[in-house]
Amino acid sequence: QVQLAESGGGLVQAGGSLRLSCAASGGIFSSYAMGWFRQAPGKVREFVAAISWSGGSTYYADSVKGRFTISRDNRKNTVSLQMNSLKPEDTAVYYCAAVADMYTGRYYAHESDYHYWGQGTQVTVSS
Repeated sequence: QVQLAESGGGLVQAGGSLRLSCAASGGIFSSYAMGWFRQAPGKVREFVAAISWSGGSTYYADSVKGRFTISRDNRKNTVSLQMNSLKPEDTAVYYCAAVADMYTGRYYAHESDYHYWGQGTQVTVSS
């Protein structure tokens, strides 16, 4: 079983950048596909980005495509989300999630696919 801990959230002005990190422990990190989700106040949690176990395949929500980049380092057991050109509508709690993929090479875009979740980190973008 893997435990996940996000970091890197904060307050940033519109147009700025933030880099979120998620540290994994307690499992074989490379056997998990990873994803980022977010939940804004009063809204349901939504998919942001996903990455396969090797990092070879990535997938993004249309709302962040071209602005956000997901990456992972299997040696350091981390997955990151580089967020550029941030907008006020990006304000949300961001969650890291893991799914036991067993090296299929897939990415997963649905919340129900994921088995493990972090506690979340707040990102606030001011206008």
